[in-house]
Amino acid sequence: MQIKLKTLYTENKSFILFIFLMCVFRSAVADWNEVPTGSMQPTIVEGDRILVNKLAYDVQTPFSNHSLYKLADPLRGDIIIFDSEASDKRLVKRVVGVPGDTISLIDNTLYINDQRLDYVDDINSGRFTEKTEDLLGVQHRIRIANGGSALSSFSAVSIPDGYYLAMGDNRDNSADSRVIGLVPRHEIIGRAKQVVVSLNYDNYYLPRSERFLHTL
Repeated sequence: MQIKLKTLYTENKSFILFIFLMCVFRSAVADWNEVPTGSMQPTIVEGDRILVNKLAYDVQTPFSNHSLYKLADPLRGDIIIFDSEASDKRLVKRVVGVPGDTISLIDNTLYINDQRLDYVDDINSGRFTEKTEDLLGVQHRIRIANGGSALSSFSAVSIPDGYYLAMGDNRDNSADSRVIGLVPRHEIIGRAKQVVVSLNYDNYYLPRSERFLHTL
């Protein structure tokens, strides 16, 4: 048995080494993450595979989320990927509040440090409205339900060191910091800026060519 295993390794060691290095790369450098829900619509749609830059904030130990060296901290507007202990899931959300901020939401209008954000209406479908939100310099689109929801407002929250307030762009359909609480810095594993590929769940999982390498 040992001889067979040794022979197998000798004959395939280049391939085994390639697989190992690929696993290390995906664990500590870059990976892709499937987005199965619509909580980040219209920015990210169901079936998108997004590229996760795991070196955006930290140099991490391979095969774990342990940070060996901090490179940067998340910025307001970043799309982050984090392993949420509160929800026991890997989530994709947008950073809305950083340490030191005071954030409130009134009828789906954000206030950051008592400053009301600017919005421009883009699309009104009857059921929801899509708007461009200016997140103090970072413009992106959001979707809100016409008529609002239980998630449309919350009182002012002051964000302590080591925590972030993250929200989905689909504001009335996202289990984010309004549900699971603030995101601890150590749970954040990377940042997303691009779609790699996208599969249309409603059309036999056919690829959406227009979303290949789409910038978020």
